[in-house]
Amino acid sequence: MASISSPAVSGPVHAPGDPGYAPELAGFNLAVQHSPELVVGAADAADVLQAVRFARERGMRVAVQSTGHGAHDAVTSGLLVTTRRLDAVDVDPGTRTATVGAGARWAAVIAAAAEHGLAPVTGSSDNVGVVGYLLGGGLGPLARSHGFSSDYLTSLSVVTGEGEAREASEQEHPDLFWALRGGKSGLGVVTGVRLRLVELGTLYAGSLFFAEEHIETAMRTWADWTATADPSVTTSVAIIRFPPLDVVPAPFRGRRLLSLRFAYPGAAEDGARLAAPLRAAAPVHLDALAEIPAGAMASIHNDPSEPAPSWVTGTMLTQVDQELVTALLGHVGAGTDAPFVATELRHLGEATHRDVPGGSAVGGRGGAFTLGVVSLPDPALFGSTTPAAAAALARDLKPWIAAETTINFAGLPRPGEEPVSAWPPATAARLAEVRRRYDPDALFA
Repeated sequence: MASISSPAVSGPVHAPGDPGYAPELAGFNLAVQHSPELVVGAADAADVLQAVRFARERGMRVAVQSTGHGAHDAVTSGLLVTTRRLDAVDVDPGTRTATVGAGARWAAVIAAAAEHGLAPVTGSSDNVGVVGYLLGGGLGPLARSHGFSSDYLTSLSVVTGEGEAREASEQEHPDLFWALRGGKSGLGVVTGVRLRLVELGTLYAGSLFFAEEHIETAMRTWADWTATADPSVTTSVAIIRFPPLDVVPAPFRGRRLLSLRFAYPGAAEDGARLAAPLRAAAPVHLDALAEIPAGAMASIHNDPSEPAPSWVTGTMLTQVDQELVTALLGHVGAGTDAPFVATELRHLGEATHRDVPGGSAVGGRGGAFTLGVVSLPDPALFGSTTPAAAAALARDLKPWIAAETTINFAGLPRPGEEPVSAWPPATAARLAEVRRRYDPDALFA
């Protein structure tokens, strides 16, 4: 088939069989192996424009990948654009804004902002790509105090399905701007974003770890505590099964622990007071809760940083009560053998419930909690045991599962289950209209 000539783009172009094909397609989730007809490693925004126009002229579908953290389904046809080379980050302390390329990860933005006493409203991992995360809304350690991360976007540069480079903001293409803040996909290839930063030098944050025999007591205490939690405090709990590997630190190796994450963007003495009931819930296996610099925010969740095969799914919950805790622990509590490395509940509300002026396409504004399930499966089990266990968990939690989630927590669909929408009906309908306007030939799958 025809290929993009090297003078047309400055980045690499590979077809199946080329030596650079597989390395160019590699992403964070090693369980997803892409095999498109062509992959274009964009070196700049002009390369993205040429790639999209090339695909449009030939009726090829277009997909995009930065870091590959959000990969769930393999791309097996069409053209895939990788954007990881577009990784420039520039912070303007005067306007408290950051200009970020489509291939940048949060670590680079956090470090650049911290030099000026500023911080982005980021996700739990600093290894995740900025743009893919923001397009889905984004819920991180500051969710209750600061809201969805996409609320801080001020403009985006995007190559649309029309084969045109557009700037989307409140002033230019406001309908596209509305859609890109939470609409996730089908709108084009974003090549860069501008976002507001917040003044934040330190916060009281980290994690309390509880041993397996105290998981139930600590989780039940947390569930009750969330009902009256301070609006500036964001917490989550994760039951984690640490593998018995030498690379795992000794206090965690081979153990099942409850990690109770806590983040308060305020004075340490106030944070310690607010966290006191959680510290007193049960004997603490390891106390890693203290005043930390904003630049160390990723240490709160301490998510993996090395590529690995993974299976992820999630949803939103209407509430977390003692009955839900009972149902959840029946699957992942002490002595159980579900094939999940982590099962997490995040507390939402307060700022996440408030939309930006003019509105955005973020789904799940009304959600009270999120549920996330992660498996690092053995290849022999992948696609069988893990999905079945997740489906069984979802069936038992059905009374608490919200009819609407947010797209970054939608994960993989499970056959035979009722669909959960990532957007309210009116938002979904408006998104479809914007997608038709900027991608009339449905170039983006």
